[in-house]
Amino acid sequence: MAETYNNDAEKRESRAVMIAVLAVTIATAVLAIIGFCFLNEPDEIIEGQADATSVRVSGKLPGRVADIYVREGDMVKAGDTLVHIHSSLAEAKLMQAEAMETAASAQNRKVDAGTRSQIITAARQMVAQAQAALTISKKTYDRMEALYKQDVVSEQKRDEAKAAYEAAAAAKQAAESQLSLAIAGAQKEDKESAAALVNAAKGSVLEVESLLEDQYLTAPCDGQIDQIYPEVGELVSLGAPIMSLLKVSDKWVVFNVRETLLNDMKLGDEITVMIPALDKKEIKARIYYVRDLGSYATWRATKATGDWDSRTFEVKATPLDTVPALRPGMTVIYKK
Repeated sequence: MAETYNNDAEKRESRAVMIAVLAVTIATAVLAIIGFCFLNEPDEIIEGQADATSVRVSGKLPGRVADIYVREGDMVKAGDTLVHIHSSLAEAKLMQAEAMETAASAQNRKVDAGTRSQIITAARQMVAQAQAALTISKKTYDRMEALYKQDVVSEQKRDEAKAAYEAAAAAKQAAESQLSLAIAGAQKEDKESAAALVNAAKGSVLEVESLLEDQYLTAPCDGQIDQIYPEVGELVSLGAPIMSLLKVSDKWVVFNVRETLLNDMKLGDEITVMIPALDKKEIKARIYYVRDLGSYATWRATKATGDWDSRTFEVKATPLDTVPALRPGMTVIYKK
């Protein structure tokens, strides 16, 4: 009788365990079905970062950094003086060029002034002497011609007087030509050459002065000093960057996006992005730039079939509102 009672108790206990297991299984299945039907898929997150235009400040004057008037982080306006570069070599070249200009100008004035008055006076005197000799020779020749016709002198004497007269006439013409050259001064080519030397000397002065203009470098635009490269006393070469200027007014956000996600990030679209560093602040931005990054940024397919390569695109968007606290390098999140 006792054995029968124990068997019935074990059967009831086994039946209760089976019912409990079945109930738990059914409940689990029901919860799984409910979760599958009502659970939303997590948003796909695209991570990017903020950026801004950076302008490098450099000059064409090699020299030594004499003074730096700003510090990293300073806000500057366009035209503010940033740095002073001293070049003793450029200053020496300027003195040399100015001396060459002075010498060329003096030579040009000399050419333009013409021949000295003493030389012109001497040339006039030579003409007067030639004229006097010509007058005497003419009178002598006329007498010899008359005497020759009277058979008083020989034909040879008459010819000698004629030759002397013609020589005196030629000497007068030569003296008059010398006087004309003295009055006219330098030739046209000489004047042009002197003027060209003056212009060349002026060009050398302007060239050195243009270099010295860059001994004081100024800010090309409004912005913030981002980084200063040399220290005071260091030498800088031609065109070497002295510092970089951040245009804080020209900011944007940039994402590297697989092409499969570009359908939600079209050119001209307005998107909402979140900035974790600014208490998860959300701002509006408009996409203005979409460009393929090239084959080096292509996502390669891992399967031989059923998959394909996906290229990466760079997407840039500019904030629609001004966010002064947004700094280049901050993380920006876009939820698809």
